[in-house]
Amino acid sequence: MTRLRLLRDGAVGRIILARPQQQNALDRAMADDLFAALAQFESDGACRVVHLGAEGDDFSVGADVDSWARTPESESDSFRADAEAFGRVLLAIRALMKPVVCTVRGRALGDGAALASACDIILAHQEAEFGYPDVRMGFVPALVMTMLRRSVGEKHAADLVLTGRIISADEAERIGLVSRVVPVATFDEDIDATLAQISQSPTTTLALTKWLLYKLDALTFEDGIAAGVVTTVEARGTDAFRAGLRKVQEWKLKPE
Repeated sequence: MTRLRLLRDGAVGRIILARPQQQNALDRAMADDLFAALAQFESDGACRVVHLGAEGDDFSVGADVDSWARTPESESDSFRADAEAFGRVLLAIRALMKPVVCTVRGRALGDGAALASACDIILAHQEAEFGYPDVRMGFVPALVMTMLRRSVGEKHAADLVLTGRIISADEAERIGLVSRVVPVATFDEDIDATLAQISQSPTTTLALTKWLLYKLDALTFEDGIAAGVVTTVEARGTDAFRAGLRKVQEWKLKPE
């Protein structure tokens, strides 16, 4: 995986985009590597949370258009394969039964912003920028729209994809595109603290919480409540629940 760096730091699995000379532009080979990396950490029992970050000044400026330019216009199958490979990564992030935390420094544009949007939590550097400038160049930001509408709503999504404008981290937080803006001075420390906080929770608890969070997209209000009841029963049958219950009972018995 020459385009990525993988390492496990305790309960944290790290996937780092490693094409800084190309501003971490995404090509099919990188998409395939990302898919394989996610599968690796899914099967790693010691990993409880996945961190997606990047080397260099930018998270990712989007698709590797140089690779597109080398593809003959008649080879539509190649373009389809590229899109399917990237779409498979977005689906894998959502399906992974471990939280995926994306940290964005610099620019996250086009497919780079889509990759970040697929993650469960986005921590944005205070000077980060986000945008989908595809329409300005005759492209369509097609794969991101499913996630973008869910994250920011129809009107904000339309504003971003139809104007192609680039927005600041603060505006991205205000409209719901990112989870949190992190100050420059404490960026690395805050990332590590967030990852450590998540990694302290039981794997079954994290998996059930993430599963239900996204399962609700396809359910009515009534069915969502019903799914919550089923998940509650399932969660209360785990060892993690019983251990947590004992901790709460011990805490209540402590004298004030």
